[in-house]
Formats: sequence, C-alpha cells, structure tokens
Amino acid sequence: MGLKELRQKKWFKLLTNTYILVLTLYVIWMAFFDTNSLLIHLELRREIKKLEQQKEFLKNEITKDKEALKGLSTPEELEKFAREKYYMKKDDEEIFLIEYEDSLKIKKD
Repeated sequence: MGLKELRQKKWFKLLTNTYILVLTLYVIWMAFFDTNSLLIHLELRREIKKLEQQKEFLKNEITKDKEALKGLSTPEELEKFAREKYYMKKDDEEIFLIEYEDSLKIKKD
C-alpha cells in the first residue's frame, strides 16, 4: 500500500483534515496543559466536597456548643461544670480525687 492509496482512504482524509487536527490539539491542550485544565477542575471539585463536609461537621459542633452554653445559663449549673471539668473548689473546701486502676491511662506491659 503506497502513499497514494493511503491518501484515498476516508479515515486518512478525516485525520489529516486541518480543522480536525487543530481541534484535537486544542482539546488535548485544554484537558491537560492549560491553567484551567480538566485535571485541576477535578482536584478543586474534590477539595470543595471535602470543605463542605468539614463545614457540616463544624455546624454540628456549633449546635452542640450552643446547647452546652444554654445548659450553663444558671449559676448552679456553671458551678457544677467548673467543679467537674476544671476541679475548681471553694476556699474552705478540700477535694479528693479517687482514681481506680482501670481508669488510669498508663499502659501496662
């Protein structure tokens, strides 16, 4: 099969068409090499999904914190929270912390 016969084939004419060649190069350039390429768009889309999940998580945390703040609205509840979480005490009190062996965070070998 010579060059002359090859030029007569329909698929060869289609592939060597100037417009098809330019369009193919343009599509390849836009998909892989351009600053706004398809690959960068896919990466940014993944990052957006990740940020949206983080946003939902943080909204839930804000809701939980608002409920906790509502629970600390009275002085009695605030005092209970301070005593339990931060081991605060009144001046004339003594606090004894009792730790059981199974509640300690020390690893046994």
